[in-house]
Amino acid sequence: MTRKDEIRAAYKSLGKAHSMYDGMMLGTTFTGRLVSKAVWNMTPEEEAEYPARIFEAIPKDFTGKILEVPVGTGVLSMPVFKTLEQAQITCLDYSEKMMESAKERADEMNISNITFVQGDVGSLPFADESFDTVVSLNGFHAFPDKEAAFRETYRVLKKGGMFTGCFYIEGIEKRSDFFLQTLYTKAGFFTPPFETLAGLKRRLENMYSSAEVSNLHSIGIFRCIK
Repeated sequence: MTRKDEIRAAYKSLGKAHSMYDGMMLGTTFTGRLVSKAVWNMTPEEEAEYPARIFEAIPKDFTGKILEVPVGTGVLSMPVFKTLEQAQITCLDYSEKMMESAKERADEMNISNITFVQGDVGSLPFADESFDTVVSLNGFHAFPDKEAAFRETYRVLKKGGMFTGCFYIEGIEKRSDFFLQTLYTKAGFFTPPFETLAGLKRRLENMYSSAEVSNLHSIGIFRCIK
């Protein structure tokens, strides 16, 4: 079994969806599947595919320090963190409510090697080069100061460390662009400007020693080495 297969299997042990948001992230509820298909043109299998791509580079025996920002409700990361028993994991989010959900999920899944910190990605409360891996899932499209977020995630990552994650990119799926511009942005869930696939690749290649950038529909997926 490959690491990606192990991660896909881990998502099956997630348990109940705590909210509509959780169901939408993994397509595990009827409403979530409708939203995923209508907005993102994704099947439930694809919903599990893109986080598996992101986490597959972190082996089960990883012993370093991981930062996830933002953690959200932990729906995408906690099943994987449960498999990383030797890692030192820190999860940060600006929203207390989101972080409470993530803490609840970590408790339900008996994940003890984890710390939760409330904070702003634009001004991370950590020293330079504090983490071996920085993970960011579906956060950058919401951050109001994206330039600061890119600088800060780079700053706290150790030399040779990995920055991996995903977020919405425009110009790939017309339906996603329509919903983002007419509903999600106006509701305050997403904050322009948004990256294109080419723009994201160019940005990360200019910052990091190596950068792999791909996409699954309108979700840009990246893995960089500092």
